[in-house]
Amino acid sequence: MASSSLGANEAEDHAMTDAPPNGVGHDDGDETDIDVDSEPPRRTDDDMALARRKSLLPTGCCYDDRMKFHANADFGPKPHHPEDPRRIEEIMKMFKKAGLVYTGTDSDLLDILRDTPTKYMWRIPARQATKQEICTVHTPGHYDWVENLSRMSTKDLRALSMTLDQGRASLYVGSMSYEAALLSAGGCIETCKNVVAGKVKNAFAVIRPPGHHAEYDSAMGFCLFNNVPIGARVCQNEYPDVCRKVLVLDWDVHHGNGVQNMFYDDPNVLYISLHVYEDGRFYPGKPDNPMIPDGDLDKVGDGPGKGKNVNIPWPSQGMGDGEYLAAFQKIVMPIAQEFNPDLVIISAGFDAAQGDELGGCFVTPPCYAHMTHMLMSLAGGKVAVCLEGGYNLEAISNSALAVARTLMGEPPPQMDMPPISKDAARVLARVQAAQAPYWECMRPGIIDIQRVGNDASRFHDVIRGYQRQVLSEKHGMIPLFIQREALFKSYENQVLVTPDIQSKQKILFFIHDPPEVLAAPDPIDNTVDPHNGHVLDGVAPYIDWAVKNNFGVVDANIPQYITHPEDLDAFIPRATERSLQQQIQELVCYIWDNYLQLYDVEELFLLGVGNAYLGVKVLLTSRDCKNRISGVVNFVTGNLRPVKSETDPDLSTWYKRNSLVFVAANHACWSDEALAKKVLKRRFGGVMKSTQTSLYQMMEAHADEVHQWIVGRLMPDRSDNTTEEEGAPDG
Repeated sequence: MASSSLGANEAEDHAMTDAPPNGVGHDDGDETDIDVDSEPPRRTDDDMALARRKSLLPTGCCYDDRMKFHANADFGPKPHHPEDPRRIEEIMKMFKKAGLVYTGTDSDLLDILRDTPTKYMWRIPARQATKQEICTVHTPGHYDWVENLSRMSTKDLRALSMTLDQGRASLYVGSMSYEAALLSAGGCIETCKNVVAGKVKNAFAVIRPPGHHAEYDSAMGFCLFNNVPIGARVCQNEYPDVCRKVLVLDWDVHHGNGVQNMFYDDPNVLYISLHVYEDGRFYPGKPDNPMIPDGDLDKVGDGPGKGKNVNIPWPSQGMGDGEYLAAFQKIVMPIAQEFNPDLVIISAGFDAAQGDELGGCFVTPPCYAHMTHMLMSLAGGKVAVCLEGGYNLEAISNSALAVARTLMGEPPPQMDMPPISKDAARVLARVQAAQAPYWECMRPGIIDIQRVGNDASRFHDVIRGYQRQVLSEKHGMIPLFIQREALFKSYENQVLVTPDIQSKQKILFFIHDPPEVLAAPDPIDNTVDPHNGHVLDGVAPYIDWAVKNNFGVVDANIPQYITHPEDLDAFIPRATERSLQQQIQELVCYIWDNYLQLYDVEELFLLGVGNAYLGVKVLLTSRDCKNRISGVVNFVTGNLRPVKSETDPDLSTWYKRNSLVFVAANHACWSDEALAKKVLKRRFGGVMKSTQTSLYQMMEAHADEVHQWIVGRLMPDRSDNTTEEEGAPDG
């Protein structure tokens, strides 16, 4: 049963130098030596066999007060360093407060051992790791550097701490750092060994200093020795028959660069890390040596270790339960199950926990419990949890408690599945694509674009070619010349116009997204039979109506991505709004400057569809054209955009009076109070709530309404030229 020496003020704790036979950190199996008045009952062989059944094995806990002796030698008026010695103490206090650790008297202890051996966590004594054990992953020179800290003067330690605290090293040292680091590494070793040997069913090592940033030849990021790789390698060496394959799951908010680099070419250690990356700006960032891999998703291992390194790099802070659970369900657990480890070690940093300001994420204790519970389904339940980071004392204690309770057999608390951010979902899709060559479970839905060949075409280019053919056959539409600095396939047929466009008195200018595509791929080989795919083109019926009613048509298709010859990624995210705006601005302004403003057109309408409706705003704000435009119709499922100009104060009022904006039924503006107020004030134009949620459905549902609105805004002599009898409500 776990106990700890937290000082004289907690002398009521039962100090156990040895653990009971089925929970000890020793190999001799001696009975616990407890001085009690009565003779303890003798346990039979049947009792021992029963106690050793896996269902009755306890959860182990490793802790030693001496690890708090690692403290910053550079004392000052400011609060202590984030890697505070109190971190492990607060966790143990929480374990005791929750009743996970025995703090009672000796007289009750034997009854507990006999009747309820899993009621409490059983103590795994920490010990100092040996140089031989540490040098299974570190160089002797690095061991000697850490050892030398114990011989340095306080003055020299302070000076060294000030130097090391700068830049990527981010480290402090003290006179007892060496001893604490040995205990931390030794505690990890003993925790892992007890789990592998079956003396406990699983275990939690409450240790510090942390380890996952330490490189094989240097200390870094609050870390001196890299505890988890040491523990993993010792277990592989000492238990080769039962501990060949090890999964290291690192949910610390920072990438475990040291763990990754130590096992980067090892086929028997699967390293999975969930961390904030921010394109390499978040600690530990990119190494000074560009040949050393960082925490990006394309770093998958090397040589025989390819595929055994899985990085899930969040694009920003702010990730929470939804993102972490989605990562576990989509990436972590499928790969881990296919790997089928003999031992699971969790590098359990709790700096992604809600309340940790350094991490800036929002993972709750119930989420940590669920992640732990999923990992317990691996390796026959042999899970060793080893503390890494986490710097908010309350958050780290509550999170560790949730993990410990789950290890001891409590079911994770019920929780709702929060939504996942779109950026995080895209990262998970890219991780899946990066790992697909190495894991069967990652291949469904992934295309190996390099095997497709150079003659393959992106589907959006094929669709636009088909649209040109159909519109040419039906209405004689032809491509409009657009001068470009560079020519790409996606620009072919991008703008189509009806014949004699320059002589038309009425023109409808469409600026739209490509058609929606729905497809049901084969679940086995990921192919899509043509009869199982559908193209939903909501714009085509509007073009038919416009031509039938004697409108000239300018049809501008705005692809979500410009296809490049060198593209090798199977999944390419949509263009960012900034790049999309740049593409649209160049296009619509070119069409206006070189065509529309030169035409003798009396009635010009703009119709924006999807993200491309940004082109309506860009044209109105970039060119003085509002007096030439009779009305604007938009269909919106994404961002709502106000139309206003610093140089034209009347533009906003004009847009409110001359626009009809259909917004999807599930848009945030209908549920967000602040957005709803702006909608009522017509900040985004004449907004109407659609009953539909997709662009195709919206355009189909509101076609008659749009036709009537456009006809109603025509001058009398123009509306007489239409061939359909439609009502004309005042716009």
